[in-house]
Formats: sequence, C-alpha cells, structure tokens
Amino acid sequence: MNVSEGAFGQVTIIGAGLLGHAIGLVHALGGCRVTLHDLSEATLGRALELARSAGDVLVEVGAHSREHVDNALLRMTTEVDLAEALQGADLVVEAITEEADAKRAMFARIDQYAPEQAVIASNTSYLDIFPLLPERRQARALIVHWYTPPYAIDLVDVVNGPKTEPGLAEAMCGFLRDLGKKPVLLPEFLSGYIANRIQTAISLEAFHLIDSGLATAEMIDTAIKYGLAERLTLLGHLKRIDYTGLKVTQLNLANKAYSPPALRGRSDAVDRLVSEGKLGVATGHGFYSYDDKTPTELLRDRDRKLFSLKHALSEIGRD
Repeated sequence: MNVSEGAFGQVTIIGAGLLGHAIGLVHALGGCRVTLHDLSEATLGRALELARSAGDVLVEVGAHSREHVDNALLRMTTEVDLAEALQGADLVVEAITEEADAKRAMFARIDQYAPEQAVIASNTSYLDIFPLLPERRQARALIVHWYTPPYAIDLVDVVNGPKTEPGLAEAMCGFLRDLGKKPVLLPEFLSGYIANRIQTAISLEAFHLIDSGLATAEMIDTAIKYGLAERLTLLGHLKRIDYTGLKVTQLNLANKAYSPPALRGRSDAVDRLVSEGKLGVATGHGFYSYDDKTPTELLRDRDRKLFSLKHALSEIGRD
C-alpha cells in the first residue's frame, strides 16, 4: 500500500480536527510524509493524540502491524505556521470549516505559500469550492471528500473542477486506490455527491418523524439497523431492488404512497438539543446520552465494531 515513487510524497493537511488528523493518518500509513496544520499547538497536540489512538485500534483489529503504525506516526508532524506547513507540499488537503468565506480566505493563503505544482484537494461536503479558488490554481484543484472515520470507511468522492487539467482526477483515484480506498469519480460538482445526498434524504425523513411525534430516535435507529442496514450493507440499494423485483417497485411508485417531507431548513428536535448544549458524542449528549464513556472511548468502540463488520463482509464477499 506504499505510495509509488513520484506520487504525493509530502502531504499538508489544513485543519486537524475531526477529519483532518484521520485523513493525515491514512496518508501516513500509505507512506506519505504528513504535516498537520491548525491554529494552535493545543489543537495539533490533540490531533496527534487522536491519530495515535486510532493507530492503536488499527493494530488491535489486525488492520496494520504495530511497526507499520508506529512508522506512520513518525511520518506525521505538526506546524502552526502555514507558510512552513506548506513548504515542499505535493498535495494540500483543505479540511477547514464548511463556510465559503473561510475557504476563500484559506485558498488565497494557500496560493501565497504552496509550491506552484502542488495539488489542492478540498474535503468539502457540500460547497462548490471551485469559484473560491484563485484562477491560477484551478488546473491543479479537485474535491477529494472523505468519510468519518477515513481509516475505516473506504469511500472517497473525487470531483473534477471545470478547469481541472485532464487526467488529474484519474491519477488521484489511482493514488487513493493505492491507499486502499474506493474512490467514486464525479465529472462535475454535485452538492453532497452521492452518499451524502442519500444520507440527507434519510435525515430529512427521520427529523420529520421525530418532530411530528410519529417516532423516537430509538425507533428510527432500530428500523435502520435491523431493517435497512443489513441488506444495504450487503447489496447496496439498487441491487436490493433487483432482488425485491422491479415490478413490485414499479407498482409502489405508481401508488404514490410516499410524500417527501417539506424542506424546512431546520428541525425542532435538533434546534432543541443544540440550545441545550447537547451536540453529540463530543459533549456526552445528543439524541442519546453518552455519560458512561469518554469521547475517545466511544470513538475507539465505534472503530472496533466497524472493522469487525468490514472483516465479516470481506469473508462473505461484496460485489
């Protein structure tokens, strides 16, 4: 899984938060030298701590040897000064907040300090970042969108910009496959890509059911985990329809029995939880209470279970 000679040997990750540190770990495991950049030494220290914790889980589940993980961690450094962080970068991964103005300002700073031939890859989930980039950087820019946690989830979205040089996206996909990932290449920007658009549709329906008093969070998650997820994990969605039968699907569509919820731009349940400071695992409360474990312990438990699931799926095979 080592990166071939001449690939992205030096990678700079801009934003070392929830995803940044883990994206850095994936690249380091692939043989890259990685520099994590953020605004404070405290944030960067926490990022390395999280990367080490994730590495421990990778060893525990047998995904990598202790030696391989330790060597990868040695390839990860931190730097608060952006100009220093970008010195010699072959690949710059932008993973800061999902705000257009913040990204535009960061791209201007990257343009100022990054090498001319550096590839800029944005981890944006929903923003069209290409109009935010300086003109002279357009040819060497892509969206490369990762999913949490990137060292366990294989999907990576790759998106061409309108002026991205021919072949760059395909080369990035080859690089990602060398890292053990499953890239999906989109020819142009589509907000949310594929997985996030489907996930958003599920969220809209789930919040509608909760806000209308028709279901609880526990009911919805039970229906997903023990109904949808088991089949979707094995077959995907459209192959599942093939097994159900397209005639049944045609009749269901003709019945027009389902009306999508109105796009309100908010959820009563989510607004209430946020106002109460219940922001999810990081604060110990969200739709569920997590008082019994620290966020780090919860993340490690999640990762162990994800790798157990991946191992089981690899045993039975997924097309």
